Amino acid sequence: MPPTRTLLSVQTGQARRMRMAGRSLLTAMVKLPVQGPVPVGPLGLLGDEQADLSIHGGLGKAVYAYPAEHYPFWQQARREAGVAEIDDSLPHGSLAENLTLSGLLESGAWVGDMLRFPSCTLEVASPREPCNKLNAAMGFARAVRLMAESGFCGYYLRVREPGSLSAGQGFELIPGPRSMGIPELFHAKRVKHLRGEF
Repeated sequence: MPPTRTLLSVQTGQARRMRMAGRSLLTAMVKLPVQGPVPVGPLGLLGDEQADLSIHGGLGKAVYAYPAEHYPFWQQARREAGVAEIDDSLPHGSLAENLTLSGLLESGAWVGDMLRFPSCTLEVASPREPCNKLNAAMGFARAVRLMAESGFCGYYLRVREPGSLSAGQGFELIPGPRSMGIPELFHAKRVKHLRGEF
């Protein structure tokens, strides 16, 4: 029996300046829950922004989804780094995702797969490539490395049928051509990055 796939929460954020690693940076990493329905257009959710459009946003990275199943991993990593002693909260959106999903890990997502919601259809487009802002957002210096090693990267979605999204909705996975999986593409991108081919 296929897993129950559910949209647990919807988050948006505005680009703003924050102190990260001793510097003032423009970031939209802080994503806060939004009560639905939230309109979704070709460039993403209404009210959501990206600070650096060279690596986030656009038609191919309109919406960022992250599996809720990975949250215990990050909570444990924060405890081991001593962050949880200061702040033990890790609400949905902490990985800067717009959609926190259950029932669809990276290993089950392929480029071209469709996620059909009641009034919106999104297409799996690519894995997220972590940047150093993730370290600051998670509160410890090895967060980027842990994402790279674990492959717990989440995935960007393209908007195929605009509409709206609401927390609590179920969604159907419609398989695409299945020629490139998110884990394989993430690994290939990381290898290129390490070789300096970007």
